[in-house]
Order: sequence, then C-alpha cells, then structure tokens
Amino acid sequence: MARIRTIKPEAFASESLAAVSLSAERTFFGLLTLADDQGRFRDQAAVIAGQLWSLRREHGPVEVEDDLTQLDAAGLICRYEGDDGKRYLHIVSFAKHQKINRPSGVRNPACPRHDLGATREPSPHVHGAVTEPSVKGRGGSTEAAVNGKPAGQVRFSEPSPQVRGGLTEPAVSPHDPDLGPRNRDLGTTPLGGASAPAPQTVSAKDLIGEYAAACTHRPPRDVLSHLGGQVRKLLDEGIDPVHVRAGLARHRAKGLHPSTLPSLVHEAMNASAPAPAAAAHRPWTNPADVAAAYGGDL
Repeated sequence: MARIRTIKPEAFASESLAAVSLSAERTFFGLLTLADDQGRFRDQAAVIAGQLWSLRREHGPVEVEDDLTQLDAAGLICRYEGDDGKRYLHIVSFAKHQKINRPSGVRNPACPRHDLGATREPSPHVHGAVTEPSVKGRGGSTEAAVNGKPAGQVRFSEPSPQVRGGLTEPAVSPHDPDLGPRNRDLGTTPLGGASAPAPQTVSAKDLIGEYAAACTHRPPRDVLSHLGGQVRKLLDEGIDPVHVRAGLARHRAKGLHPSTLPSLVHEAMNASAPAPAAAAHRPWTNPADVAAAYGGDL
C-alpha cells in the first residue's frame, strides 16, 4: 500500500537525479511511496510498472527495468538478492531524508551493502491486543518488572540465530573455504534424502568464473551474484552444464538482465534447427515436346 512520503525541494537540483532520464526520476519518486519504512521494496519491474505506470501503456515493465538500471548505476538505489532467493531494491538515501512517524517494522530483508552495520531491527508491529510473555527469574517465578519497567511495557526478546545486517539468518560454518561472509556457495548441492539432485561435476562457481573471464570488463558484483544464484538453481534442477554454459554465452553477448538466464538456457536447449530453404517457385508452362514430357500417356 502506498505511503505518504516527503520530497524536498533540493531533490529537483540533485545531480544524481539529473544523471538519469525523466522517466527514471519519476519512477524514483514513485518508489518512495512504495518502499517500506526502511526504504526497501521487491525488485519486480512488472509490479512496479503496474503500480506506478498503470495509466501509461507506453511505459511497461521493459521501460521500468531500464529506469531501475539507471537508478542503480547512479547510486540512487541498490539492487540485491535476499536470503530467500528473491530480488529486492533499497533506496540508498531513504533514512537520511524520510522521517517515519509510526514505523511498521521490518517487511523486507536488509540490504547487504548498506545495512551490514545496522543493529537488529524491531519486529513488525502487530495491531490489536497482544499479551507479551512474562520474563521468568532464576527460581522459576514470574517477575513483575524488568529494569524498573512494568512487564507489559518491556519488549520481549526471543533467542534467535546470528544477526547479520539487521535480519536473522542461519550461521555459516567457518570451515568451508567456498563460503563467503554472506554469499552461499554457488556450487553446493542441497542436502537431503533420495530426492536431492545428484552432485554436479561442474559447479555454478566454475561457470560464473568462466563467464567473468570471457567478458571484456569484469561485470559488477551484483550481476555476478544474481547470475550465480540463477546458475545454481538451474544446476540443482538437473539442467546439463553444457546448456547452462550456452545460455551464459548468449547472456554475455546480449547483455540482458540476469533474471533472463533461464529463458536463454531454454532457448539454447530447445532451439530448433532452421527450416530448409524452400525450392524456388517455377511457374508451370506447356512442354515443348508433349510426347517426351508425358511418355505417351496422353
């Protein structure tokens, strides 16, 4: 649901906004109304186009994707992948210019680039009467107050996994050399029973390394991270690495958004051979020698 946001007069003299097109600037102002109280929103061009450009048929998801690319390049937004595998965006200067009167709590994962140093964020606000669990002392009795405050006014804190970037996520084993500080191993197959896919001889990490090495200039880190997630999903699905490699080659040649990789792999897998050229049309004419043409059948 759209929210009331503030646009300062200085925004129209912003050099960052002047570096993007007018449509990208309009999309940016619209994102201010769509973003949650931390300045985050789902990175879905089709959804954003439907909410901000529904009465402008000429400006659809493709044009909005171009707007988001411009805003990302200008440093106005940051596009990232959450721990749930979904794409999100973060308005970089949101906290600096927006003052939230009644914050509604965390709705979207934290931005790994700009929220790494943030403290744990409060739980989403729940409307209605909620009874908070009481805090028990060492002897098992229920204490009436904590730190001098009535129990009903103390925020209850539950034990949770390790906090990173303001959100809870499973801890990562430090003994795995392939795992970075936040990124999951792109080539690791999921653990499980007999239904788990067979291990791949070529990992997503290998394929992304080949992709980056073949590029004239190394792609941005977010692009490689998003591509790595797409490649890992394709390999886990059982797609032959040969087809994934072919899709990556098409993606590198076309320079499309990382989310288009599955379509390019499908194109590489199932592209039919070109139809043979039809024989040139020859108009019918009466034969010069009827007997030779029809063998005396007439």
